[in-house]
Amino acid sequence: MNTEFGLINLWNQGDFVSRGVAILLLGMSLASWMVIIVKALDLRRYAQQARSIESFWHAADFADGLNKLGTDPANPYRTLALEGREAIAHHNAQPQLHDSLDASEWLTRTMRNSIDESTARLQSGLAILASVGSTAPFIGLFGTVWGIYHALLAIGVSGQSTIDKVAGPIGEALIMTALGLAVAIPAVLGYNALVRGNKSVLFKLNRFAHDLHAYFVTGSRVSSSGTTKVVPMKKGA
Repeated sequence: MNTEFGLINLWNQGDFVSRGVAILLLGMSLASWMVIIVKALDLRRYAQQARSIESFWHAADFADGLNKLGTDPANPYRTLALEGREAIAHHNAQPQLHDSLDASEWLTRTMRNSIDESTARLQSGLAILASVGSTAPFIGLFGTVWGIYHALLAIGVSGQSTIDKVAGPIGEALIMTALGLAVAIPAVLGYNALVRGNKSVLFKLNRFAHDLHAYFVTGSRVSSSGTTKVVPMKKGA
């Protein structure tokens, strides 16, 4: 096997710019894969937590419903239910709020803030994938241009311009472009998949918030058909 050319030779023969580009691409690849794995595990956990929503609505009381949602403090559904309960309790304990906001509007604002915080957590890390997906090909291309420039200089100095002398160094330089694409493609695909997963979580979260709003204001849950549906849960904590 001819080892005169290849990644090892490219690293050994490269200068600080070429090596810096290679290290940067490696770091970007590691960062993007870490984000993809961590966020994918988060989405899987949110999907499992969403399955307990119906159990929440069939609980004997609110406290039992919270137990059915689990004890994970990062559970956005549990957090939404807790903040909705606290909002109603705070509104009822502060009569002066009635002069500006009714219970429904106060609850809507509180739950919207909770959903916004969950949205920010869901979207954390996606900027890394977007940045890697948009810049990695150009960083790889820069490494290729730099490598070709130095390869041509070396060929010019040696005075050997035959195809066998040119093809190796130029081919090595083109590896940088391939590395840039290898870093960017998973980042772009991971970004698109995570965005779709986040939309699914936010859809379920908004639907749960709608049902909670109806429950806290009217004592009944609004079904998917738009009609109120009485649930056996009591409002007791």
